Amino acid sequence: MTTKQAVTDAEIVAAGHDAEDVAKVRALCEFIECEPGELSLERHDHCGLSVYGYGQLEYAIGTDSEADDACEAYVRDSIWAFNASFILEQCELPRELASAIKAFQSEECEGANDALLKLVEKCCGLGEFTKAAMSADGRGHFLSGYDGNEDESGDFFIYRTN
Repeated sequence: MTTKQAVTDAEIVAAGHDAEDVAKVRALCEFIECEPGELSLERHDHCGLSVYGYGQLEYAIGTDSEADDACEAYVRDSIWAFNASFILEQCELPRELASAIKAFQSEECEGANDALLKLVEKCCGLGEFTKAAMSADGRGHFLSGYDGNEDESGDFFIYRTN
């Protein structure tokens, strides 16, 4: 049985990756069992996380702190789609308002985001709202559009996005 040698920093850089991305590339390569040259840094990010392509697949990757920030960015941009009851519970508002919130969300869709964000910011703050959402569903629910999973490799958290 042969043991696979760890990829060196120089090999990662030689494969075309920036020196500041070496740790992320190494972690992702270990997770999906690929070589650094098989990964491409995508031209877009995912809520602030670096995104790498591997064939037709895309993975977002970041540290614990970066993943928390990305989750907050996701929540900020999609608060209009949250369950009305969850919004009201976090804002400590009466459940009787649920039908009004649902109607507003249904009528305005994404257009309801700014108003609901202001409500959340005034009542409990986006940070606390995001922590409650992550506690309820996990970061993977928000950051992994493919399967809702959060995977870990070394000091990094990985989310398949497609």
